[in-house]
Amino acid sequence: MKNDLLLRALKGEKLERPPVWMMRQAGRYLPDYMKLKEKYSFFERCRQPELSAAITLQPVDQVGVDAAIIFSDILVVPQAMGLEVQMVEGRGPYLPDPIQQDKDLERLRIPDVDESLGYVFDALRLTKQMLNGRAPLIGFAGSPWTLLCYMVQGKGSKTFDEAKAFCFTQPQTAHRLLQMITDATIAYLKGQVRAGADVVQLFDSWGGLLSPADFEEFSLQYMRQILHALKGETLTVLFAKGAWFALEQMSETGADALGIDWCITPKIARQFAGNRITLQGNFDPARLLGPIPAIQKGVKDMIDAFGTERYIANLGHGILPNVPVDHARAFVDAVKNYSRVAQ
Repeated sequence: MKNDLLLRALKGEKLERPPVWMMRQAGRYLPDYMKLKEKYSFFERCRQPELSAAITLQPVDQVGVDAAIIFSDILVVPQAMGLEVQMVEGRGPYLPDPIQQDKDLERLRIPDVDESLGYVFDALRLTKQMLNGRAPLIGFAGSPWTLLCYMVQGKGSKTFDEAKAFCFTQPQTAHRLLQMITDATIAYLKGQVRAGADVVQLFDSWGGLLSPADFEEFSLQYMRQILHALKGETLTVLFAKGAWFALEQMSETGADALGIDWCITPKIARQFAGNRITLQGNFDPARLLGPIPAIQKGVKDMIDAFGTERYIANLGHGILPNVPVDHARAFVDAVKNYSRVAQ
């Protein structure tokens, strides 16, 4: 592989500068992606391997990131389990028939991932071929708790109160559902690894909505299962937005790296997570809307604070759709130029 910086950072090797990529880098801020969006629906873009591969490669070719992440969506797993998922323009995901009680679980299945999610694996294989060793390829899935949030709430939410109430009032049913999602996710991620993913990231977008005790009960114990199942098969990154309080516990899951958001300092993140695990993050995505000199300074300050070892430069969450491409490129270039500007 011509550029293996990400893999080396995950293994804790000594580097002159950290690797850099951006969550949600394949998509909505790129003009070429918007052209495809005008022609194809969201899930058409996910389900056609040629489109998914082309979108995955856009940020590698146009922004210069050190890794590609497959263009897909976390909600393909609930779809494969039997729930209808729509992507509504301007509103986001909508599940018209959500899970509300125990009998609703009868509508779900643990999918044959090769049959129901084979299009993702085809996209990974094609992307791997097209990358031709230029950069590692990242696969991903949503955490069981985050998927439960959508499967119960039926749509996006800032608080997911209905999903939390479901867990608190019907805990047995909630745990049955979480285990079903966990089993499906393990099979799905193992399929991604077989198809060519060099690294997989588990996204717990809504873990930070839970108290520490509830995070362990409804989220972390299931992510731990997934990470243990993947141990020795691939490199793994665990990103739980807002769950800084559990960095120590997450560092003991077997993950090779922990993603962190911008609401915690590098110093405190290191104190909580320890020095034996790689950290990834944590530039505020909205900072990419600021002037380029400020982005460059912010990147230097960020890497100065994290150090160049056991560190992956990234955003603290997904890139915003209104970020100018040259600002995204400035972020990436500032990381790449770090060893020179730091002298």
